[in-house]
Amino acid sequence: MATNPFSGACLAVAVALSLLAAVPVWAEPQPLSLQQAVAAALDNSPELVSLRKEAGVFDAAAVRAGVIPNPTLELEAATGALTGSSDDSNVSVGISQEFLLGDKRLKRRTVAERDLAGYRWQVADRERALKEQVQAAYCDVLLAQERVGLAHHSIDLNKQLLQVAADRLTAGDIPELEMYLVRVELVRSEANLIELQRTLLDSRAKLFALMALPPTAAPLLGGTLNRNDVRIKGVGDLKQAAMQSRPDLKALHAAMQKSDAEVVLAEAEGIPNLTAGVALSRDTSSMEIGGVEGRETSYTIGLKLSMPIPVFDRNQAGQQEARAKRSSAEIRLQGAAVSVEREVESAHASLANAEKVLSLYRSDILRQLDENLKLTQEAYRLGEVGILAVIEEQKKYFEVSDRYLAALHARQVALNELESAVAADINGGAQ
Repeated sequence: MATNPFSGACLAVAVALSLLAAVPVWAEPQPLSLQQAVAAALDNSPELVSLRKEAGVFDAAAVRAGVIPNPTLELEAATGALTGSSDDSNVSVGISQEFLLGDKRLKRRTVAERDLAGYRWQVADRERALKEQVQAAYCDVLLAQERVGLAHHSIDLNKQLLQVAADRLTAGDIPELEMYLVRVELVRSEANLIELQRTLLDSRAKLFALMALPPTAAPLLGGTLNRNDVRIKGVGDLKQAAMQSRPDLKALHAAMQKSDAEVVLAEAEGIPNLTAGVALSRDTSSMEIGGVEGRETSYTIGLKLSMPIPVFDRNQAGQQEARAKRSSAEIRLQGAAVSVEREVESAHASLANAEKVLSLYRSDILRQLDENLKLTQEAYRLGEVGILAVIEEQKKYFEVSDRYLAALHARQVALNELESAVAADINGGAQ
């Protein structure tokens, strides 16, 4: 039976397509967002990891505070062999237990638990500080990337200008000196690019060090400095939010609560503890009656209670020390609250100033600069202006563009500082 060549070709195409469909398609690596960078730093930071491990120390302190004192085993033996009464002896076995009065165990556990709470807030405050550092480093990398892109644009414009100058020199419209001036500008822009690339490498290295990434990891960043404006609450609302959210304030508040518990514990430590014991004794003695020697053994059970008499020491020094620590903790909390208010005010003012600077650049300045540059370039191509006018206009364009990038960077850094000062995502977590 003859085979249809057309059907065979269709079958071959179908098989090829099925094989291509079976080949896995590897997705491109996703750019690293700011949230991912912060999360990686919080998870990988050796300082934070080691600090979190110290929670076991505070847990152990809480366990130790609630432990009951161990009982004491007492053994006693006496013999009269050294005094000429070898048949006389005494053996006593006893056990004693110290009882903590004044509810000391509960009060010690309260001190340990509040110490643990303060430690956890200290860890949270260190996370807040690291987050601000990562945000600043991330913004530095974005700024360096934007400046490298701007430097590439400068090189492209200088190359275009060099081509126009070469055409006009060939036509005899300009002297050779103008060609040299354009070449100097091109070399200068290329040297500037090399310097900016070095700055970019340094910024990336700083960010990756904060993230604790391995040396071989070098992810690309996917953020941008040119973001939409955010609505910021009034400074009064931000201060109130900071007072409720700042982990360093909560850590100091926990330290003051711990000091209160230490005062109560110090007062309880002035109450002496009671020690109760029970002992079993065996007494063996010899006696002689009417020339007949005999031995007598007796057993006794005794109860012993002991307690120090608080005549000279009622833990006055411990109480004084605890009250002094409490006063110190209260002063530190009050001072920190004032510092936080000033920090919020400063960050809020910095953000407001950055927004004002950006509004100046966004009032058609950049668009007008771009139009002026294009008009000047076209005028030079037509021979209406000299090369110096074009070079000056290009310098002005790139200087203003660089300042605009710096203003965007300053606005983002100010926003990050304000969020860190308030310890909250002001714009709903969008970074």
